[in-house]
Amino acid sequence: MFSAVLELTKYRLSISVLFSSIAGYLIAINTFSIETFMLLISGGFFLIGASNGFNQVMEKHTDALMDRTKNRPIPSGRIGAKSATFICLAMMLIGIILLYLINFRTAFFGLISALIYLFLYTPLKSKTPLCVFFGAIPGAIPFMLGWVAATNKFGIEPGILFMIQFFWQFPHFWSIGWLSDDDYKKAGLKMLPTGKKDKSTAFQIVFYTIWTILVSLIPLSGFSGSFTISNISGLLIFLAGLFMLSKSINLMLYMNNLNASRLKYASIFYLTFIQTIFVLDKFIV
Repeated sequence: MFSAVLELTKYRLSISVLFSSIAGYLIAINTFSIETFMLLISGGFFLIGASNGFNQVMEKHTDALMDRTKNRPIPSGRIGAKSATFICLAMMLIGIILLYLINFRTAFFGLISALIYLFLYTPLKSKTPLCVFFGAIPGAIPFMLGWVAATNKFGIEPGILFMIQFFWQFPHFWSIGWLSDDDYKKAGLKMLPTGKKDKSTAFQIVFYTIWTILVSLIPLSGFSGSFTISNISGLLIFLAGLFMLSKSINLMLYMNNLNASRLKYASIFYLTFIQTIFVLDKFIV
């Protein structure tokens, strides 16, 4: 039962999303607070896990149709939809309370993230490719949430963190959508911007990769409030961006799953790398 609940939360994904919140917190802090840090980690995990679980409750029928999701706890029968709903509701309430103990803004943005994910992104997946746009909003909030938790303020700095992760999600999730296109079509889900693996989709992936790189370099501009980075860090981020861009261009040139897979892993590397650089720049450079 415990392992099924863990799978319900998509715990690996939840932990990776938490990494963004932790990075945002470390970038923002002047003084480290173990209490705030632990509340952010625990509250964030409960809220993200609950959102992932509710998503599986809502998509139990489509999950059963796809090879990549048919063995999830609900379609495989290891946990009932009613039990999953109760567990996720409890987890969401705990998560919101823990984030509220940090400050109201952290709980507010956390709740907004969950609501958009569940009531816009999830139902729109079967209706329009614009679902990815709406899904990118809650996907971008965790990075800025760490800053809000540390400062109890929302301004240009968390706005930049939000934009970085917002634009990054388009090439990342469209590469996944490219790889899983046949599976998504079985369930009637519309994940690619044109609805198919064509040149237009590949071009949009390149386009949003370029935007991801550009917004990642805003802290070099001097128009980013207290969120600034050194020239060395900027160069490293730019080089990592060129690496990701090369994978996007290769996908546009060759239009195959191999290059989509390479882009997927390059995008994961890019986000993890730049978040690490942002943190190291604050404490070392």
